[in-house]
Amino acid sequence: MPQISITRLRLRSAWLFPPFAWHSFRSLRQARASDGCLAAAVNNFSGAFWTLTVWRDRAAMRGFMLGGAHRTAMPKLAKWCDEASLAHWDQDSAEMPSWVEGERRLELEGRTSVVDHPSPAHASGKTLGSAA
Repeated sequence: MPQISITRLRLRSAWLFPPFAWHSFRSLRQARASDGCLAAAVNNFSGAFWTLTVWRDRAAMRGFMLGGAHRTAMPKLAKWCDEASLAHWDQDSAEMPSWVEGERRLELEGRTSVVDHPSPAHASGKTLGSAA
């Protein structure tokens, strides 16, 4: 069954954008080339960076998460971001969900990630939406 993943990341400083962009580009390229990646998209809403990916199954998603450029970038996010959240869910079809559906799922089923410098919104758990 296809597995969907959505992430929302907000950088704590514009100075962090160049290294973040470099790692994001490499991770997106890795995702699109990964066995089992059915679709991958990125966007920017209200100053936060969003990813939305569709995977053949949970194993394909985990293989991507734990390897290559994505594995290199992951530890840096705690230092770079003041807000970070994610959600995963199973979906009957391999169709890319809309950003609105992704935001809805993030609000309903998402969780925050650990960040070293949380914003007040992140600390209160109120960073799970705002795509539209």
